[in-house]
Amino acid sequence: MAGIYLHIPFCKRRCIYCGFYSSTLSELKESYVEALCREIADRKDYLDGEPVRTIYLGGGTPSQLSIKELKQIFERLSVTFDLSQVKEVTLEANPDDLTAPYVEGLATLPVNRLSMGVQSFDDKMLQLLNRRHTANQAREAVRRCREAGFRNLSIDLIYGLPGEREEDLSHDLEEALALGVEHLSAYHLMIEEGTPLHRLWQTHQVEEADEELSLRLYELLTQHLRSAGYHHYEISNFALPGYESKHNSGYWDGTPYLGCGAAAHSYNRLSREWNIASVEEYIHDRRSEREELDEQTRYNERVMMALRTSQGMDLEALRQTFGEEYYAYALKQAQPFLQAGQMEKCSGRLRFTHQGVMISDEIMAELFMV
Repeated sequence: MAGIYLHIPFCKRRCIYCGFYSSTLSELKESYVEALCREIADRKDYLDGEPVRTIYLGGGTPSQLSIKELKQIFERLSVTFDLSQVKEVTLEANPDDLTAPYVEGLATLPVNRLSMGVQSFDDKMLQLLNRRHTANQAREAVRRCREAGFRNLSIDLIYGLPGEREEDLSHDLEEALALGVEHLSAYHLMIEEGTPLHRLWQTHQVEEADEELSLRLYELLTQHLRSAGYHHYEISNFALPGYESKHNSGYWDGTPYLGCGAAAHSYNRLSREWNIASVEEYIHDRRSEREELDEQTRYNERVMMALRTSQGMDLEALRQTFGEEYYAYALKQAQPFLQAGQMEKCSGRLRFTHQGVMISDEIMAELFMV
């Protein structure tokens, strides 16, 4: 099985923390959609006949496209690929884009899952982050989506925000749970170089959450959502049973995917490709780069992706794929963390304990082959 990712880079304005490629050149949307449809047609053989299981429109802000433009994209997909086995079609959206007419239009498309960038239910924090919506608009967006028949909704939250306290995160979680969404992604704020947030941090206008506070916030997050019945199936992702993101799970499982659009990445198990990160250049002459993945790189990616999940890494599959040397190396490097109770072996899988999740990046780095 395989996935298709479509990058829609347009934003009305940029959030101060975002490091993803995006563009505010909304006048180029029509030309961009035409170029995207050309790429979809040109790369119909990339997946080598593997059945498409998921489609994901990410950004940027995909909900900046009109219903007509989205329909054009889905029509191109349907004539290029066999979509009869597709189980999940996700569209990322900003809450303020989800007006009643827009949501009604979405309901006429193949989209069956919506992912909303809520980030916070504190209006002052939303203003600081340069978000376009208010907390009430987020609540109203969920209500409209329910009325239109959507039964698979996800929202994104950010924690570790400037000045955030534990009671602030508790409030955000209570608001999210009150909406009854099936899926929730919660990411610790990253201060990425080159973003407006990074410049504010450099000039001491905002402070970064310290390690102790970050750990307390993560503990609060996981306990709160687990007690509400959500499955903590990946480091930053929580779902009610049966509502785990199929598309994102494919990334962590090593499923191949075709990525179309400016800055989009593709993966076919043996190589990775990525398009130029420029809307203008993508429209006029799509160019891409390619990296062949050697065995060591593929092993490191397997470690990084598999250990992010609650299931962890299948050790026998690791041995079958990479051989005895890599298998023995992984176990040797994991031994100190097993002894410290930060990892565990369970049913033939190596995975983090709750304590290990707190230092997951450090542990994964130790398991990498360098």
